[in-house]
Amino acid sequence: MTVTIIDVAKRAGVSPSTVSRVISNHPRISPATARKVREAMEELGYHPNIAAKNLVSKTAQAIGVILPRPAEELFLNLFFPEVLRGIVTQATRAGYDLTMTAGTTEREELDAVTRLVKGRRADGVVLLYSRRNDPLVAFLTEQRFPFVLIGRSEEHPDVLSVDNDNVQAAYDATRHLIAQGHRRIGFVSGPPNLVVSRDRLEGYRKALQEAGLETRDEWIVEGEFLQESGYRAMSFFMSLPERPTALVAIDDMVAFGVVRGLAELGYRVPQDLGLVAFNNTAIAELCTPPISSIDIGVYEIGYAAAQILIRAIRKEPLHQRRIIVPHRLVVRESSLSDARA
Repeated sequence: MTVTIIDVAKRAGVSPSTVSRVISNHPRISPATARKVREAMEELGYHPNIAAKNLVSKTAQAIGVILPRPAEELFLNLFFPEVLRGIVTQATRAGYDLTMTAGTTEREELDAVTRLVKGRRADGVVLLYSRRNDPLVAFLTEQRFPFVLIGRSEEHPDVLSVDNDNVQAAYDATRHLIAQGHRRIGFVSGPPNLVVSRDRLEGYRKALQEAGLETRDEWIVEGEFLQESGYRAMSFFMSLPERPTALVAIDDMVAFGVVRGLAELGYRVPQDLGLVAFNNTAIAELCTPPISSIDIGVYEIGYAAAQILIRAIRKEPLHQRRIIVPHRLVVRESSLSDARA
């Protein structure tokens, strides 16, 4: 026999409307009452009909996550599983499911987001990337649909966003290499249409300029946030007449590719090239040698993004529209001058 909301209400000793409010995570229900109702649901094996509830409440009780392009970055770069872990943790606690979508082109991405918004398949959206002149940000802003951007928007500075101070983070990474005695420092960047690439490149240039050091265009290489970008960059750097003695790599996976490429060419880190990267994912610690990396709080970024998005969905007060997650440099063997002997 099918268990109903009335059966749950009787078992918990509350009204059916109270059970409905618990299922909807209503903020006015006390923790004690919510616990009692959920225990009754579990004892009776009751599972709410979410589809029917959504038709009545006109909510999807879900958060849409727009996955990166190219899609292989999601599976090959440890940043994304960790940021998704933060999003999932907060969303689950608040009673929201995740709906993930992606596109192989800009047009497909926009179509996917349009379906989410127009079809009410999600109550809000998390954008995992911040691109320059991003049509997704423009569309969501125009639709007045709740969304949060991981990164920042140059064209729409007032949108909800969670980010690091990427200029300062790259400045700190570069200054560390300067402090280790390096004077010729290169940079392996990401795609130029990403705001994070632009900001980290700015911080790198700023540190060199303040130290009175030369910046050369041939010491800056662009690529994707993938191991292959670092691998390919090494073939180029090591062929230069005057090559850098150290590198700032925009991502741990890129730095891993740098180490791999150097090893195949017969060079070593840090003896032949000092190295600092970003994100402080597991690959940085497990690499040989371990890679110095800027810890940007990847999990915290995802958690905070889901948190402020849910507040926006529920129309709760927002004390800040832009959250900056602190960063710190984790120094390991790859950048230390005393390891170069």
